[in-house]
Amino acid sequence: MQECFNLRRDRHGSRHVISGKVVIEHGPGLSGPGKSAAVQIHSTTQTDPNTGKGKLSEKACLKKGKSRKKDGTKITTYKIKLHVEPGFGNPGAFVIENNHKHRFFLQSATLVIPGNRFIHFDCRSWVYPIEVTNASRVFFSNTCYLPNQTPAGLLELRKEELESLRGDGTGERKEWERIYDYDVYDDLGNPEKGPDYDRPVLGGSDAYPYPRRGRTGRPASKSETISFDVYVPADERCSPKKLSEFIANAIQATAHFLLPEVKSSSHDSSSFESFDEIRELYSENRGEAIREESVMEKVKKVVPAELFKEVTHKFEYDIKFPLPQIIKANQFAWKLDEEFGRQMLAGTNPTRIRCLREFPPRGTLTESYIQISDIEENLDGLSFEHAMIQWRIYVLDHHDYLLPFLRKMYSAGVCPGATRTLLFLRNDCTLKPLAIELSYPGSFDNINGTKTMVILPEEEGTLQALWQLARAHVAVNDYAYHQLISHWLHTHAVVEPFIIATRRQLSVMHPVHRLLDPHFKDTMHINALARTVLINAGGILEKTLFTGKFSMELSSELYKEWRFDEQALPSDLIRRRMALNESESPIGAHILFQDYPYGLDGIDVWLAIQTWVGDFCNIFYEDDASVKSDTEIQAWWSEIRNVGHGDKRNETWWCQMTTKENLKHTLTTLIWITSALHASVNFGQYTYAGYPPNRPTRCRKFIPEEGTMEFAEFLKDPDKYFLNMLPDKFQATLGMALMEVLSKHTSEEVYLGQRPTSEWIDNKEVTQRFKKFSECLREIEKQMLERNGDPELRNRRGPAKVPYKLLYPDATKVEGITAQGIPNSVSI
Repeated sequence: MQECFNLRRDRHGSRHVISGKVVIEHGPGLSGPGKSAAVQIHSTTQTDPNTGKGKLSEKACLKKGKSRKKDGTKITTYKIKLHVEPGFGNPGAFVIENNHKHRFFLQSATLVIPGNRFIHFDCRSWVYPIEVTNASRVFFSNTCYLPNQTPAGLLELRKEELESLRGDGTGERKEWERIYDYDVYDDLGNPEKGPDYDRPVLGGSDAYPYPRRGRTGRPASKSETISFDVYVPADERCSPKKLSEFIANAIQATAHFLLPEVKSSSHDSSSFESFDEIRELYSENRGEAIREESVMEKVKKVVPAELFKEVTHKFEYDIKFPLPQIIKANQFAWKLDEEFGRQMLAGTNPTRIRCLREFPPRGTLTESYIQISDIEENLDGLSFEHAMIQWRIYVLDHHDYLLPFLRKMYSAGVCPGATRTLLFLRNDCTLKPLAIELSYPGSFDNINGTKTMVILPEEEGTLQALWQLARAHVAVNDYAYHQLISHWLHTHAVVEPFIIATRRQLSVMHPVHRLLDPHFKDTMHINALARTVLINAGGILEKTLFTGKFSMELSSELYKEWRFDEQALPSDLIRRRMALNESESPIGAHILFQDYPYGLDGIDVWLAIQTWVGDFCNIFYEDDASVKSDTEIQAWWSEIRNVGHGDKRNETWWCQMTTKENLKHTLTTLIWITSALHASVNFGQYTYAGYPPNRPTRCRKFIPEEGTMEFAEFLKDPDKYFLNMLPDKFQATLGMALMEVLSKHTSEEVYLGQRPTSEWIDNKEVTQRFKKFSECLREIEKQMLERNGDPELRNRRGPAKVPYKLLYPDATKVEGITAQGIPNSVSI
């Protein structure tokens, strides 16, 4: 970017004149600041004895801007002239005062100082009218300083800015406020709607521990109206363009519920009559579009006025869903046991499966009913002892953590089960299912009773059909765990306290703030929207998952097991015995078998992130002492441990943040979670769960027992019994709509190895290292493509012919459902 300020003497010689440009972006409902905004700059070296801050220039007004269009957005550049005293020194910050009636988005500015050296200001922030904020905004240059290296003129500004961002912990937040604070999840329930909408407060108690969310200060109860205006600090909000895309995508996905032509069938609570009827929901070409004006009125009630026009100007939507990849090449591949096992290694939830350490499998509450005799004849000629010694018995365990909830979840239309699935790693590295253990509540008369059965795989006949029913219960468990734990808790929820602590404790001048900033884009806003429509009482997850009203309570229960250190990929793989501890390896682990797509691709991406973070930290930190003496980093880490994840404050696994290695590992883990881990569990959702028989959200029937009426019904038509077991039409299509929305990339996404501007930091060594990181990711892309083309690696594509691309960095991706690409942040 070439817009800049130029330094020269005025004609009188007594003052210097700095001329330059300020770049402002105009979104929906915005207009230019005209003569109603003014700028001043602060010196880095010369301080004002009255304020202790860097000396200020005189004010310069923004006027007569030159506008242009970029991707449909109006960009205006304003030329300015500022007068400064001789000896002013280098500018390091500027103050902008908005006296206009509208907010505006300040994009950037650049200064040129003697020696033709550029000082960039990467602002990308909303500036609200001073009549509501009662304060001007301060922006610091892209030059980074550790706290003890801060120039004298910026010390007081640095301190004052951080204090303003913390607030005082009181009051209801207003749209224009830039205040970051913590709160518990007390806004999920809605008591105004009745006792069925009561939900426990998550966080702040031993019974219901949870990560903290951003504080809004609004009352815990809320009305029935969906709100897109829930408070998050303005700089954490999705852009108007992205929000309009998100809303339009949601309308598209829920066309079945909004359009009169199809809503009668979509609200049908009956079962699908055949697999062909399910297939009729899809269109390969998405060509059946319809325009329905009456839908606008429904949209208008929930969409902010400034976005309504953007969302509805092309109000024509396809009434059919896109065809999911799982049935695109082979519509029956999902029925195969090989594909069932492959999805545990390369599907949307590849982080739960583990190698079995002891037999029988043990949980926290029970020991398995599966016997050696159940599986020993199915080990491809190996003895059971040799299979265990060779680490070839695996388990997908969704059993003990569900047992205390089964009775609560048992209701009309929900038949919950808890499963353990054993699998065998074959010589070709595919997973062969061995047995499924299923526990479920007994009859309503037997309140405390739990029944357990073991189902073995069969290839044909009645037993094969029963096996298919058992697999459905496993898929239901895995889907719920994936959605509530692997996806929501382990990425969205656990990251939010890190974002809040970063904004409160690390100055934007801090190098770690500059490193982490792109990895926090939009997360707080997405999480706030989730609390209003997705994870709230009566929200979409409660309507679709078998866990129902206990969904978030279950998430809280499993947060008790969460450890930040085990979210580091090498530690996670070692814990699950998918890799061996290897001290000589750069990552400290060696993966056990190469055809584990998530593990192998993940290791490559992890190592690239680790190298980049290590290079970055080495530039700013000389030794361990420089980490210990970094007051902002120490406050940041303390606040994350003791407040943001305060319910975990006494855990001994937290590092002490006393060494460079502590800092590097923490930052690598955090960036891994926000980028690659989230991408791996999010963007393949429609690929696999967009077809309900493959990953149903709930079961409405138990596996029938011989001698019962249900068993007779099953024998009469096994396929119909299976379809009746699946979610009904409404639940299934609602779940499909959710998967479609969550799996889409938006147009303004920024990906791993990319930044929104090349001038994000004024440090040549950092930019050189970042370029190296980007080049490394491009090489990784090539390796992944080669692996996907290797016929020996059967788990890379599987019977369904779905290539594993969820960890493909993909710098040239297209919008929509791509099942590939790693955004920098948890941004959907």
